[in-house]
Amino acid sequence: MKPSRRFLLAAFLSLILQPGICHGIKWLALSKTPPVLALNQTQHCKQLEGLVMSQVQLCRSNLELMQTIIQAAREVIKTCRKTFSDMRWNCSSIELAPNYLLDLERGTRESAFVYALSAAAISHTIARACTTGDLPGCSCGPIPDAPMKMKKSGSQANKLMHLHNSEVGRQVLKASLEMKCKCHGVSGSCSIKTCWKGLQELRDIAQDLKNKYLSATKVVHRPMGTRKYLVPKDIDIRPVKETELIYLQSSPDFCMKNEKVGSHGTQDRQCNKTSNGSDSCDLMCCGRGYNPYTDKVVERCHCKYHWCCYVTCKKCERTVERYVCK
Repeated sequence: MKPSRRFLLAAFLSLILQPGICHGIKWLALSKTPPVLALNQTQHCKQLEGLVMSQVQLCRSNLELMQTIIQAAREVIKTCRKTFSDMRWNCSSIELAPNYLLDLERGTRESAFVYALSAAAISHTIARACTTGDLPGCSCGPIPDAPMKMKKSGSQANKLMHLHNSEVGRQVLKASLEMKCKCHGVSGSCSIKTCWKGLQELRDIAQDLKNKYLSATKVVHRPMGTRKYLVPKDIDIRPVKETELIYLQSSPDFCMKNEKVGSHGTQDRQCNKTSNGSDSCDLMCCGRGYNPYTDKVVERCHCKYHWCCYVTCKKCERTVERYVCK
C-alpha cells in the first residue's frame, strides 16, 4: 500500500531540509527548473539542480510530488524578496541558489528566516495542492514522526540552529490555521453553516516570521551537564524558546557591497523619502544620500460603468518622483 501524502511530506521534509553544509536550503535551486521539463520520467530527477542523492531518490519514487516542491521553491524566493523589499537586506542572494553568499551560508538571522520560511512553504504548498485536488491520494491521517537526520559534515551548532528554525516555520504555519465558514439557506439565512480550518496566505506567514526575525535571539553552543545546547548568549542560561528564531553569527549592516561577508550593499536601491521606517532614504542609504529621478506611470482612469455589465477606462500618464541611494 502506497504511503499517504502526509507521510511523503514528512519524509521529504526530513530529507530536503537536512541542516548540513551539503544540504540546507540549496534545494531552492529547484526554482530554476525549466517549465519544459515534464518530470514524468525518473531520469528527469538527475536534471534537477540543488538536490543530493537521497533527495534524487525520493524524487524518483514520487514524481507526481515534484512539481509541487518546485512551486514551493519558487514561492519561497518570491515571498522572501517581497517580504524584505523595504529593508537593506532584501533577500536578493536567495536567487543565487545553490551557490549562496555568506549571508545565507553562515548561521545568521537571515539564514534563520529562510530556513523557517522554506519549511513553512513546503508544507503550505503541498497542503494547498491537496485541497485543490492537484495531488491525488492526499490523506488526513496523522503525520508520522520524521525528524531531520544529522549529517557528519558541518558545524553541530549550525545543524541545531537550522533544525530549530525549520520547526519554528512549521509551527507558525500550524498556528496560522483560521476558521472559515460558508452559509447555506434560503435568502442567505445561514440556517446551515459549513466551517473548516484554512491556511493563511504564505505572505502573511512570512510576515509573522519577519517579526520573529526582527526579534531573533543570538545563541551560543554551550555545555550544560554532559551535552552541549544552544542557549541565549546575552541572557541568563535558559532553554531556547520553541517560538523564537535563533542565530549564531551577527550580520553585516548590508550598507556597502562586500561579497566576503554576503552583502550586496544598497547603492541604487529605491528608497522612500517620506518614510520613517526601514525603507526611508536615511536608513536605506546608510547616510550616503540619494538621487532623485522621475518616472512615468500609466494607469487606468476616468472609468465608466455601462449597463449591463461592463466597465470602460481610459489610460492616463503621470510623472512621479522617485529616489535611489547613492
